[in-house]
Amino acid sequence: MKIVVAPDKFKGSLTAGQAAAAIAAGLRAGLPAAEVVTVPVADGGEGTVDAAVAAGFRRQPVTAAGPTGEPVRASYARRGKDAVVELACVCGLPRLPGGRREPLAASSFGAGQVMRDALEAGARRIVLAVGGSASTDGGAGLLQALGARVLDARGEPIGRGGAALRAAASLDLAGLHPALRTCSLVIATDVANPLTGPDGAAEVFGPQKGASPAQVGQLADGLRRWAAVVAAATGADWSLAPGAGAAGGVGFAALAVLGARRRAGIDMVLDLVNFDGALDGTALVVTGEGSLDAQSLAGKAPVGVARAAARRGIPVVAVAGRSTLTGPELAMAGIAAVYPLSALEPDPARCSAEARPLLERAGRMIAAGPFARAAAGPPAAVSREATRS
Repeated sequence: MKIVVAPDKFKGSLTAGQAAAAIAAGLRAGLPAAEVVTVPVADGGEGTVDAAVAAGFRRQPVTAAGPTGEPVRASYARRGKDAVVELACVCGLPRLPGGRREPLAASSFGAGQVMRDALEAGARRIVLAVGGSASTDGGAGLLQALGARVLDARGEPIGRGGAALRAAASLDLAGLHPALRTCSLVIATDVANPLTGPDGAAEVFGPQKGASPAQVGQLADGLRRWAAVVAAATGADWSLAPGAGAAGGVGFAALAVLGARRRAGIDMVLDLVNFDGALDGTALVVTGEGSLDAQSLAGKAPVGVARAAARRGIPVVAVAGRSTLTGPELAMAGIAAVYPLSALEPDPARCSAEARPLLERAGRMIAAGPFARAAAGPPAAVSREATRS
């Protein structure tokens, strides 16, 4: 039988590719005759470029500005005229020097630099995965890197970061990269928040990026001013559009200025890796991530994988570092069973450190369990039928 292994990363322990390899090793040990196919996935945040590379895209190294301006070595994925740019790997939270959060100064400028590199390499369809951002700059940095000028009341360029937006007075789009006119842009995100208002980017996500209540107020003021400036330049107000608040407002800049369309992160990734094609002839799907919890139900990778498999009538089991979901919640998500590593190693530190061998053990448990046996079918009945014929 054929088994598809399609987990997301186990954050802090293993990448999605490493997790998939460990689970697959356990399955192959328990079912040596099975065809086990690994398809690492992501939800539109960290690991999206890795998933695309595992699916056949070429990794393209690039140096760009980190969230606070320091140069970082990053990469994007490219195949023909398609490119996948991951904000997290260039100017997201993982790129903050020393992990110190800078809510007022962090910028999306580096993501724009990577997009520019992809455009100049010939990309004409770009997927921008925006999860894990460190900034709340309304996407102004992204646009600045692509050639736009954000000016103050004196006609001088403003600085980078969300705090600088309070000085924005006009937006000059004349210098935008010309290739953007013929480029199709998709933002991959599960965030449906608007840019401004009580559910806006600063109010909801600012504290996660280190903003104090006073700083949240500064960022919110800057975003409201930025929204008015962009509306004056484009003739339309996108500040309340679903997804405008994604990645601290990068969604707003992409929608309002670059003509992007928004798609759920996991759905976009499943298309990129041709997950539906991988399901052909599949009897069982194994997915997973570090933690299966309430957030998983809001569109994280394992639930997206399970729903895609359910459309083909294929059963799904999951492996997780830990799981807080109830049986009914798992069933609603399309997951028949979950194998938590915490049941094999209760100590969280050891569970994280030993994730690879624990995932292999989980793979062997799945191979010996009822779902793999059911997927394989009743061998005795098959044998009798073959004998009769």
